[in-house]
Amino acid sequence: MTEIKDTEREIQLFRLRLSVAGLVVLVCFGLLLLRFVWLQAIRYSEYHERAESNRISVVPAVPNRGLIVDRNGVILARNYSAYTLEITPAKINQPLETIIDELSKIVDIQPRDRKRFRRQMEESKSFESLPIRTRLSDEEVARFAAQRYRFPGVDIQARLFRQYPLGQTASHMIGYIGRVNKREAERLENSDDAANYRGTEYIGKEGIEKSYERELHGVTGYDEIEVSAGGRANRTLSRHTSTPGNNLILSVDIELQKIIEKAFGDRRGALVAIEPETGDVLAYVSMPTFDPNLFVEGIDSRSWEELNTSLDKPLLNRPLIGSYPAGSTFKPYMALAALELGKRTPEQAISDPGYFWFGNNKFRDDKEGGHGRVDMYRSIVQSCNTYYYNLANDLGIDAIHDFMKPFGFGQLTGIDLDNEKRGVLPSQEWKKKTFKRPELQKWYAGETISVGIGQGYNSFTPIQLAHAVANLANNGIVMKPHLVKSIEDPASKARKLTVPKESYRIPLKRDNIDIVKNAMIGVTKEGTSARSFANAPYVSGGKTGTAQAAAMSKTVKYDASKIAERLRDHSLYIAFAPADKPKIALAVLVENAGFGAAAAAPIARLAIDYYLLGKRPNEPVAKVEPDADASSKTDMKKPDPAKPAAAPSQPAAPSAPAPKDKPLTPPVAPAPAKPAVPRQPAAQADDRSAR
Repeated sequence: MTEIKDTEREIQLFRLRLSVAGLVVLVCFGLLLLRFVWLQAIRYSEYHERAESNRISVVPAVPNRGLIVDRNGVILARNYSAYTLEITPAKINQPLETIIDELSKIVDIQPRDRKRFRRQMEESKSFESLPIRTRLSDEEVARFAAQRYRFPGVDIQARLFRQYPLGQTASHMIGYIGRVNKREAERLENSDDAANYRGTEYIGKEGIEKSYERELHGVTGYDEIEVSAGGRANRTLSRHTSTPGNNLILSVDIELQKIIEKAFGDRRGALVAIEPETGDVLAYVSMPTFDPNLFVEGIDSRSWEELNTSLDKPLLNRPLIGSYPAGSTFKPYMALAALELGKRTPEQAISDPGYFWFGNNKFRDDKEGGHGRVDMYRSIVQSCNTYYYNLANDLGIDAIHDFMKPFGFGQLTGIDLDNEKRGVLPSQEWKKKTFKRPELQKWYAGETISVGIGQGYNSFTPIQLAHAVANLANNGIVMKPHLVKSIEDPASKARKLTVPKESYRIPLKRDNIDIVKNAMIGVTKEGTSARSFANAPYVSGGKTGTAQAAAMSKTVKYDASKIAERLRDHSLYIAFAPADKPKIALAVLVENAGFGAAAAAPIARLAIDYYLLGKRPNEPVAKVEPDADASSKTDMKKPDPAKPAAAPSQPAAPSAPAPKDKPLTPPVAPAPAKPAVPRQPAAQADDRSAR
């Protein structure tokens, strides 16, 4: 039986299917249209920016680093152009290691060059040109140029490098730059200046290069480069030039710096010279020095080992973090405190028998038999310890602390270098905070006696000693010491002062200041530094000082000829000149060189002679043999345990006067009828060269 087809029904079914299919197609096209509108209209800006970022790559243009010059325009840090061998990974047509191996047959490529190149590749994009060797010689440039056709994607470029043309001179002050390490890169990435440091490979690591990094760096520019889908550079679309860093005009006279460094010879020590009226640092010397050029491209292991293990500690920035007793250079301030606080008059005198009893302890003077009748003038000129033992006992430790603090003792001076150390200006409060054990937190009256002659717990940096004498010379007007006098715009040459005005004023009576200054003038005319300043065509004021570097048994007389060189006393001298209107104030410290008049004062004379008169010395003066006769005349009472040198033993950390849980010297049990005193702290002997 034949089935009859229902044609009408099939047509209706077909039309239904067609309508459904058409509706589905229409919905799909509608969705596509909506998506098109969404992408091309509503989200156009966002996706256009993404597309452009895929097509255009922004390559940073690192700015030229600013120059550093001294007060007379002598260049201390500059940039120079040199050839580098560079590889653009996106343009090479062979395996990278193969190319480097072939290149090493033409130019010298060390393993550290390969390591640095691989690290840079990880941090960069494939179309960026990266150096595989820096500072090529002319011969290497010629060899590569002859075979350049063999190495697509490898080229020679001229780049700027940092150089310190004076080498070791003023290295602790200038500092150096170095390659950005991982920790520094993370810090920069999280800073507000992250964009400005894109592409930067070097930053300041030490000294002025570090503390003025933002000024020296400049503003980074950029190039917009069109790249292919494969990441190859096609063309440069636009170029935004970088802005060079600012130039730094230092207050330092580099010729004065050279003369002082030469005067030290092979001795260790420090000198800081300041113009009192402005706070300009005229010289900043730390001996021995090092060559900062070694650090720019990464110091080799051998040189680093020599610098880091040397007993002379050339990396130690002594003026900034070295901590030393002030010795007798503290006495003029003690005399001024006595006048200001009404504890002494200039005419008031004592009879010095050569010692001072406090409780059961005998504090000896430098001169056996004493100085006889001593008033304030003679106490400074002859450096009489006994006078200041008495005075310290009358003033008390807190009064001494409060008076000395405004001068800058034990305070941060604010000099424009990082990592300045505070030093120690002792007080009762300081001792409570410093020591952990309750029985050691108490201040004993006997501990004040040694503080009066700049010993005991006193521990100051050379920059603090120089800052204090500058404040005294400037009649109590305090100017913040600074190495950078002004910042110069490289384009307009406009300059901006870094310290335009005074910090504060110490309330002092001018008559009292003049009394102390007059006594310091007497030191150079008839006192402990008279020989060093004989026939000087100017009038200066000064004060010698000698500070112990190691403690000795109280029964042993000090004899420098019988003591290891590194355990001998430190030599100190402070000075200002001309006396009527000082243009220079300075503090000198020569480690383990003995008496202040023998080693430190002659260096001060050379520095002042050059700065005021332009007179140049002929030979070093710091090589001093110990004076056995003079040194044997001292019989100071000292603790038994040996104490290491007061200068820091590591470059990264300054010395402290004592561990937090251990005092310099344990207190002595009090006698029944006399007050308790500690055994005298180390660094008790002073001014053994008073004659």
